[in-house]
Amino acid sequence: MKILAAVFTAMMGVAFAVPASAKPVIGAPAPEFKLAGADGTTHALADFKGKVVVLEWNNPECPFVKKHYNAGNMQKQQVDAIAAGAVWLTINSAAAGKQGQLDTLAAAEWMATSSAKPSAYLFDPAGAAGHAYAAKTTPHLYVIDEKGMLRYAGGIDSIASADADDIAKATQYVPQALAELRAGKPVSVSTSEPYGCSVKYGD
Repeated sequence: MKILAAVFTAMMGVAFAVPASAKPVIGAPAPEFKLAGADGTTHALADFKGKVVVLEWNNPECPFVKKHYNAGNMQKQQVDAIAAGAVWLTINSAAAGKQGQLDTLAAAEWMATSSAKPSAYLFDPAGAAGHAYAAKTTPHLYVIDEKGMLRYAGGIDSIASADADDIAKATQYVPQALAELRAGKPVSVSTSEPYGCSVKYGD
């Protein structure tokens, strides 16, 4: 299994510059990363200097991920964020052979069938980016400001359930944080408890 994971990692062209022991701190520089994308391009956080960046940890097979995609909530947030000038990066940290792990073709097919609208879908099979951000669940969301500072880390919203009917009643933390940043205000809720399926890291 470890050999297969190493081969898959090499094939995906993953590179990473931050130790896995690093932990994200609100108000501090967000951990750097460089990951292969489903579009065949390598994407680094440094590429988006001067832009607000949203990170979304993803596992298409997770019921909590399905909740927000089947209801169109995640896609709306992606479209609205990008329209306002932000970059939205969806990251899959599932290791080879684990639930939710996708290759380039499967990721493209899933984005098409789910109408996902991120700026890019990125592969992190070694889990380095996920560990650097202490990503625990799918979904797990992060907001990084134009200066590269981490401003939000946590759940997608305020109601931890797999019931799509709860979406309309919940506070959607990422749109709230993005609106506050655009207004030049501090992010009022900078952390929250993420909920969902555990990220399927390798052994």
